[in-house]
Amino acid sequence: MLEGVVSLGAFKCFYYGDSCFRRWKLSQYIKIFEKTPPLTQAQKFVRFWNRALKGELFVGLWLVFKELCRAQIHTVQYPLEKLPLSPRYRAVHELKRLLDSGNERCIGCGLCEKICVANCIRMETGYGADKRKVVFEYSINFGRCIYCGLCAEVCPELAIVHGNRYENASEQRASFALKNDMLTPIDRVLSGNDCEFDGVGSVSVDADKRIKATPLKYLEKVENAESKVESQGAESKENTEFKQAEKTQKMEAK
Repeated sequence: MLEGVVSLGAFKCFYYGDSCFRRWKLSQYIKIFEKTPPLTQAQKFVRFWNRALKGELFVGLWLVFKELCRAQIHTVQYPLEKLPLSPRYRAVHELKRLLDSGNERCIGCGLCEKICVANCIRMETGYGADKRKVVFEYSINFGRCIYCGLCAEVCPELAIVHGNRYENASEQRASFALKNDMLTPIDRVLSGNDCEFDGVGSVSVDADKRIKATPLKYLEKVENAESKVESQGAESKENTEFKQAEKTQKMEAK
């Protein structure tokens, strides 16, 4: 009987002999502490040179010098020159009008105000003299707007869109845009200079092919098919009656 507390590995080594003891001893981890000597100033400078001033620096300088010698200037002379913007670029908002009559497209449904994640759209609506809903005031706080485009996507009348005016810097932190500032001038609409917007929220070109027909449209198709069948039946009936009349006339002539 062994006295004292020994580990299982030590007990196996004692029981199986000296060879197992050597294998168990070599399987243990040995910690090695290695102290690195401090670097001198010259060694620190060499390390800095190798890390910071490698060949990539000179490659970049050579590329800049080569493009400079070609004299091909790609810089846009802003504000005299401006780059063309994509039709789906989300810039400062615009309130559109109907191209035919020039009336405002906004019906005051309030969907843009409800879906705005930045809570920066405010609108005041009421009923006009003709008992129709009218938008009296419409404002957007551009200091809070994130130009996500959700208001333009959800608008059922394509009344609010993102225009191409991106120069909206302001000296004050809270800059507001009122309805008169965003509304399209009626003179431009009536003169024919305004066109249908094709940016964020607009209807695609092949929308008629991709949209599903409403139940009323299916009823119209059924009614048209029934009317065609009835017209064909009436025509066939008239033809049979005409043929019978001809036969009777021939029989009477004989």
